[in-house]
Amino acid sequence: MTIQRVNSKWAKTLVLLKSDYLRQYIPLTKLFSRETVFQMLNEYGMIYVKPINGTFGKGVIRVERTIASNRSYKYQQGTDIHYYASFGDLYNMLLRQKKNRKYIVQKGIHLLRHQKRRFDIRVMVQKNLHGEWEATGIIGRLAHPAKIVTNYHSGGTPLPIDTLMSDHASSHELAIYKNRLQKLSITIASQLAAAYPNLKEIGVDIAIDHKLHPWILEVNTRPDLQIFRKLSDQNVFHKMYRYAIAYGRYKR
Repeated sequence: MTIQRVNSKWAKTLVLLKSDYLRQYIPLTKLFSRETVFQMLNEYGMIYVKPINGTFGKGVIRVERTIASNRSYKYQQGTDIHYYASFGDLYNMLLRQKKNRKYIVQKGIHLLRHQKRRFDIRVMVQKNLHGEWEATGIIGRLAHPAKIVTNYHSGGTPLPIDTLMSDHASSHELAIYKNRLQKLSITIASQLAAAYPNLKEIGVDIAIDHKLHPWILEVNTRPDLQIFRKLSDQNVFHKMYRYAIAYGRYKR
Protein backbone atom coordinates (compact mmCIF):
# COMPACT_ATOMS: atom_id res chain seq x y z
CA MET A 1 0.00 0.00 0.00
CA THR A 2 1.40 3.40 -1.00
CA ILE A 3 1.63 6.00 1.76
CA GLN A 4 1.88 9.52 0.42
CA ARG A 5 4.49 11.93 1.78
CA VAL A 6 4.45 15.66 1.12
CA ASN A 7 7.73 17.38 1.94
CA SER A 8 7.00 20.95 0.87
CA LYS A 9 5.80 23.15 3.73
CA TRP A 10 4.68 25.69 1.15
CA ALA A 11 2.58 23.18 -0.82
CA LYS A 12 0.84 21.98 2.35
CA THR A 13 0.19 25.56 3.47
CA LEU A 14 -1.45 26.42 0.13
CA VAL A 15 -3.79 23.43 0.44
CA LEU A 16 -4.79 24.37 4.00
CA LEU A 17 -5.40 28.00 3.02
CA LYS A 18 -8.14 26.86 0.65
CA SER A 19 -10.27 26.16 3.74
CA ASP A 20 -12.08 29.22 5.09
CA TYR A 21 -12.29 27.49 8.48
CA LEU A 22 -8.60 26.58 8.73
CA ARG A 23 -7.33 29.95 7.52
CA GLN A 24 -7.89 31.52 10.95
CA TYR A 25 -5.39 29.06 12.46
CA ILE A 26 -2.56 29.57 9.96
CA PRO A 27 0.10 32.20 10.72
CA LEU A 28 0.80 34.45 7.75
CA THR A 29 3.27 32.54 5.57
CA LYS A 30 5.05 33.79 2.44
CA LEU A 31 7.87 32.69 0.19
CA PHE A 32 11.26 34.06 1.20
CA SER A 33 12.35 37.33 -0.38
CA ARG A 34 13.98 40.53 0.83
CA GLU A 35 10.61 42.28 0.63
CA THR A 36 8.66 39.67 2.63
CA VAL A 37 11.33 39.46 5.35
CA PHE A 38 11.42 43.26 5.66
CA GLN A 39 7.66 43.74 5.62
CA MET A 40 6.83 40.92 8.04
CA LEU A 41 9.55 41.95 10.48
CA ASN A 42 8.20 45.49 10.49
CA GLU A 43 4.64 44.30 10.99
CA TYR A 44 5.13 41.50 13.53
CA GLY A 45 8.50 42.19 15.16
CA MET A 46 9.38 38.48 15.10
CA ILE A 47 9.36 35.92 12.29
CA TYR A 48 10.58 32.40 11.57
CA VAL A 49 12.50 31.65 8.40
CA LYS A 50 12.23 27.97 7.47
CA PRO A 51 13.54 25.71 4.69
CA ILE A 52 10.61 24.52 2.60
CA ASN A 53 11.76 20.90 2.77
CA GLY A 54 13.44 20.82 6.19
CA THR A 55 12.78 18.25 8.93
CA PHE A 56 13.45 17.97 12.68
CA GLY A 57 13.64 21.76 12.99
CA LYS A 58 16.90 21.86 11.04
CA GLY A 59 17.66 25.18 9.37
CA VAL A 60 14.90 27.09 11.21
CA ILE A 61 15.87 30.69 12.01
CA ARG A 62 14.17 33.10 14.40
CA VAL A 63 14.56 36.79 13.54
CA GLU A 64 13.46 39.64 15.80
CA ARG A 65 13.55 43.40 15.79
CA THR A 66 15.06 44.85 18.96
CA ILE A 67 15.02 48.33 20.48
CA ALA A 68 18.79 48.81 20.65
CA SER A 69 19.88 51.10 17.80
CA ASN A 70 23.25 49.40 17.33
CA ARG A 71 21.72 45.90 17.59
CA SER A 72 18.46 46.41 15.75
CA TYR A 73 18.01 42.79 14.66
CA LYS A 74 18.50 39.49 16.44
CA TYR A 75 19.17 36.30 14.48
CA GLN A 76 19.08 32.86 16.14
CA GLN A 77 19.60 29.39 14.69
CA GLY A 78 20.09 26.58 17.17
CA THR A 79 22.16 28.15 19.96
CA ASP A 80 23.92 30.49 17.52
CA ILE A 81 22.88 34.13 18.09
CA HIS A 82 23.93 37.22 16.14
CA TYR A 83 22.93 40.88 16.33
CA TYR A 84 22.92 43.30 13.42
CA ALA A 85 22.65 47.07 13.28
CA SER A 86 21.13 47.16 9.80
CA PHE A 87 18.56 45.15 7.88
CA GLY A 88 21.04 44.77 5.03
CA ASP A 89 23.55 42.99 7.27
CA LEU A 90 20.82 40.72 8.63
CA TYR A 91 19.54 39.88 5.16
CA ASN A 92 23.02 39.05 3.90
CA MET A 93 23.37 36.57 6.78
CA LEU A 94 20.05 34.98 5.82
CA LEU A 95 21.22 34.66 2.22
CA ARG A 96 24.43 32.95 3.33
CA GLN A 97 22.42 30.47 5.36
CA LYS A 98 19.81 29.96 2.66
CA LYS A 99 22.28 29.37 -0.20
CA ASN A 100 20.28 27.99 -3.13
CA ARG A 101 17.55 26.38 -1.05
CA LYS A 102 13.94 27.55 -1.00
CA TYR A 103 12.68 29.06 2.24
CA ILE A 104 9.42 30.40 3.63
CA VAL A 105 8.83 33.23 6.08
CA GLN A 106 6.23 32.71 8.82
CA LYS A 107 4.73 35.14 11.31
CA GLY A 108 6.28 34.46 14.70
CA ILE A 109 3.98 33.16 17.44
CA HIS A 110 5.04 33.81 21.02
CA LEU A 111 4.59 30.36 22.52
CA LEU A 112 3.27 29.59 25.95
CA ARG A 113 5.95 28.61 28.44
CA HIS A 114 6.40 26.00 31.13
CA GLN A 115 9.14 26.67 33.66
CA LYS A 116 10.35 29.53 31.43
CA ARG A 117 10.77 27.23 28.43
CA ARG A 118 8.69 27.45 25.24
CA PHE A 119 6.47 24.55 24.22
CA ASP A 120 4.15 23.50 21.44
CA ILE A 121 1.82 20.57 20.85
CA ARG A 122 1.98 17.60 18.46
CA VAL A 123 -1.28 15.90 17.53
CA MET A 124 -1.09 12.56 15.74
CA VAL A 125 -3.85 11.77 13.24
CA GLN A 126 -4.08 8.41 11.46
CA LYS A 127 -6.37 6.37 9.26
CA ASN A 128 -7.92 3.86 11.65
CA LEU A 129 -8.91 0.27 10.94
CA HIS A 130 -12.13 1.51 9.28
CA GLY A 131 -10.24 3.88 6.98
CA GLU A 132 -11.42 6.97 8.86
CA TRP A 133 -9.27 9.78 10.26
CA GLU A 134 -8.74 9.49 14.01
CA ALA A 135 -6.71 11.63 16.40
CA THR A 136 -4.70 8.92 18.15
CA GLY A 137 -2.39 10.94 20.37
CA ILE A 138 -1.50 14.36 21.71
CA ILE A 139 1.76 15.32 23.39
CA GLY A 140 3.63 18.47 24.35
CA ARG A 141 7.17 19.31 23.25
CA LEU A 142 9.20 21.46 25.62
CA ALA A 143 12.04 23.35 23.93
CA HIS A 144 15.65 23.11 25.03
CA PRO A 145 16.29 26.23 27.18
CA ALA A 146 18.82 27.64 24.71
CA LYS A 147 17.02 26.76 21.45
CA ILE A 148 14.13 28.12 19.39
CA VAL A 149 12.63 24.81 18.21
CA THR A 150 10.86 22.17 20.26
CA ASN A 151 11.75 19.05 18.21
CA TYR A 152 12.94 16.02 20.16
CA HIS A 153 15.82 15.61 17.69
CA SER A 154 16.93 19.16 18.51
CA GLY A 155 16.96 18.68 22.26
CA GLY A 156 13.27 19.14 23.04
CA THR A 157 11.56 17.14 25.78
CA PRO A 158 8.27 15.28 25.10
CA LEU A 159 5.86 15.77 28.02
CA PRO A 160 2.14 15.27 28.65
CA ILE A 161 0.09 18.26 27.55
CA ASP A 162 -1.52 18.25 31.01
CA THR A 163 1.86 19.00 32.57
CA LEU A 164 2.70 21.83 30.18
CA MET A 165 -0.74 23.44 30.32
CA SER A 166 -1.16 23.16 34.11
CA ASP A 167 -0.42 26.88 34.62
CA HIS A 168 -2.66 27.97 31.75
CA ALA A 169 -5.91 26.01 32.08
CA SER A 170 -7.88 24.02 34.65
CA SER A 171 -8.28 20.28 34.16
CA HIS A 172 -11.85 20.81 32.94
CA GLU A 173 -10.81 23.57 30.53
CA LEU A 174 -7.93 21.45 29.29
CA ALA A 175 -10.18 18.46 28.54
CA ILE A 176 -12.34 20.71 26.34
CA TYR A 177 -9.24 22.28 24.76
CA LYS A 178 -7.65 18.93 23.90
CA ASN A 179 -10.87 17.89 22.19
CA ARG A 180 -10.77 21.12 20.20
CA LEU A 181 -7.18 20.46 19.07
CA GLN A 182 -8.04 16.90 18.06
CA LYS A 183 -11.05 18.02 15.99
CA LEU A 184 -8.95 20.74 14.38
CA SER A 185 -6.26 18.20 13.47
CA ILE A 186 -8.79 15.81 11.92
CA THR A 187 -10.10 18.70 9.80
CA ILE A 188 -6.50 19.39 8.69
CA ALA A 189 -6.05 15.74 7.72
CA SER A 190 -9.28 15.76 5.70
CA GLN A 191 -8.30 18.98 3.92
CA LEU A 192 -4.86 17.64 2.97
CA ALA A 193 -6.27 14.28 1.92
CA ALA A 194 -8.51 16.00 -0.61
CA ALA A 195 -5.33 17.04 -2.43
CA TYR A 196 -3.19 14.05 -1.46
CA PRO A 197 -5.56 11.03 -1.35
CA ASN A 198 -2.91 8.51 -0.31
CA LEU A 199 -2.13 10.19 3.00
CA LYS A 200 -2.49 7.79 5.91
CA GLU A 201 -0.99 9.75 8.82
CA ILE A 202 -0.03 13.28 9.80
CA GLY A 203 1.56 14.96 12.79
CA VAL A 204 0.20 18.45 13.39
CA ASP A 205 2.46 20.91 15.23
CA ILE A 206 0.37 23.49 17.03
CA ALA A 207 1.56 26.66 18.76
CA ILE A 208 -0.62 28.13 21.50
CA ASP A 209 -0.43 31.86 22.11
CA HIS A 210 -1.17 33.74 25.33
CA LYS A 211 -4.86 34.02 24.43
CA LEU A 212 -4.91 30.20 24.02
CA HIS A 213 -5.49 30.56 20.29
CA PRO A 214 -4.04 27.55 18.44
CA TRP A 215 -1.82 28.14 15.41
CA ILE A 216 -0.84 25.49 12.84
CA LEU A 217 2.94 25.70 12.65
CA GLU A 218 3.51 22.71 10.42
CA VAL A 219 2.04 19.42 9.25
CA ASN A 220 4.39 16.46 8.99
CA THR A 221 3.40 13.60 6.68
CA ARG A 222 5.97 11.23 8.17
CA PRO A 223 5.56 11.96 11.87
CA ASP A 224 7.69 10.40 14.57
CA LEU A 225 5.62 7.88 16.52
CA GLN A 226 8.42 7.14 18.97
CA ILE A 227 7.98 10.32 21.02
CA PHE A 228 4.63 8.95 22.19
CA ARG A 229 6.50 6.13 23.94
CA LYS A 230 7.52 8.82 26.44
CA LEU A 231 3.94 8.96 27.73
CA SER A 232 3.09 6.86 30.78
CA ASP A 233 0.05 5.46 28.99
CA GLN A 234 1.66 2.99 26.58
CA ASN A 235 -1.73 2.19 25.06
CA VAL A 236 -1.44 5.40 23.05
CA PHE A 237 1.69 4.25 21.24
CA HIS A 238 0.42 0.68 20.84
CA LYS A 239 -2.72 1.91 19.06
CA MET A 240 -0.65 4.14 16.76
CA TYR A 241 1.66 1.27 15.92
CA ARG A 242 -1.27 -1.07 15.24
CA TYR A 243 -2.82 1.44 12.84
CA ALA A 244 0.54 2.07 11.17
CA ILE A 245 0.95 -1.65 10.52
CA ALA A 246 -2.57 -1.83 9.08
CA TYR A 247 -1.96 0.93 6.52
CA GLY A 248 1.49 -0.33 5.62
CA ARG A 249 4.05 1.89 7.34
CA TYR A 250 5.49 -1.10 9.17
CA LYS A 251 5.58 -4.77 8.29
CA ARG A 252 3.59 -7.18 10.38
